[in-house]
Formats: sequence, C-alpha cells, structure tokens
Amino acid sequence: MRLPSQLRVLVGGAGEVPVEAETVREAIGAVDAAYPGLASRVLDDDGALRRFVNVFVADEDVRFLDGLDTIVASGQTISLVPAVAGG
Repeated sequence: MRLPSQLRVLVGGAGEVPVEAETVREAIGAVDAAYPGLASRVLDDDGALRRFVNVFVADEDVRFLDGLDTIVASGQTISLVPAVAGG
C-alpha cells in the first residue's frame, strides 16, 4: 500500500507498506493492525471512506469500482491519496 506523506508518520516514515489482502477494506485493516491509527485517518466512524481520501487500486479510483470491497489481485498496488481542493 502506498501512503501519502501525511500518513507516513504512522508507519515509521515508509512510503509503501507491503500487505496481503483480498479487498481494499482488508488491506486497510491489515495495515491498521500492524500500525494502529491508519484506519481512523482514512475511514469515518461508520467504516466508510472519508470524503477527502481517495483510494486507487492499479490506478483506478475505488469509488468507481466496488468501494472498499474492491478486489485486490496479487501484485496490484493500493494507493491512498489525499484529495486536493483549490480555487
């Protein structure tokens, strides 16, 4: 899983953390189990993806796939990307 600089402090500064999971939800849970605090940063109290966090699996936005239940094939990269706003 690739992490933005804002979340790297939670994983000892690593830009990428290896994880084995079948879905995006499982991947977030696995990283959170190893590095507590990640899930609360990307998921809201209901377990849904926070509004200002984008998640990509193999460069595809999971919001246009199956959300957190998007299947992650072996070797695919999950990227957490903060939303950027401007004007």
